[in-house]
Amino acid sequence: MSANDDLSAITRLTLQHYNERAAAFREGTWDHDVSQNIEALLRHIQAPAPLRILDMGCGPGRDLLDFRQRGHQPVGLDGTPRFVEMAREASGCEVWQQNFLELQLPEEHFDGIFANAVLFHIPSSELPRVLGQLQQTLKPGGVLFSSNPHGDNQEGWNGPRYCNFHDWPSWRAYLLAAGFSELEHFYRPTGLPREQQPWLASVWRKG
Repeated sequence: MSANDDLSAITRLTLQHYNERAAAFREGTWDHDVSQNIEALLRHIQAPAPLRILDMGCGPGRDLLDFRQRGHQPVGLDGTPRFVEMAREASGCEVWQQNFLELQLPEEHFDGIFANAVLFHIPSSELPRVLGQLQQTLKPGGVLFSSNPHGDNQEGWNGPRYCNFHDWPSWRAYLLAAGFSELEHFYRPTGLPREQQPWLASVWRKG
């Protein structure tokens, strides 16, 4: 199997997993409170509101709706057909169906990118290219928020999904190489010992 075949399988099987479980995923995650993550993105954006926000991996549209209710102009992006339908219906926002390894993004268009629980699905071989595309679609001084389950740089299939679990030094190196500067990082949920904080959140500025 060639490298391209491998990437095709990663995309197809991971999206198939989410598409087949879309309703259960929505039910299980809709009430999750990620306001700390949303506010971490918004407080670092220096542009005047309303802000153009790309919700990358928007899923069923929970956070799209939140951004819209805060008065901003969010656009969703997801590769899962059922999530795209759900997100459009739930939020009333524009939602683009694109898989993360074949992005087509406008240049210098967004004030911020909200990538919550999504970039860990990108293979390390493709991560520099994808991060470069995200950097390019941000306006000068734009901000990227990312939250991923962290680990010891293990990569591969986790059941039917492809996952890449970075530690902080590894993740930081990728973002710096892509032309971002670090603003802050933190682990979630807050107030717990590190072994009970599976999520690594980080905020970055273009340039």
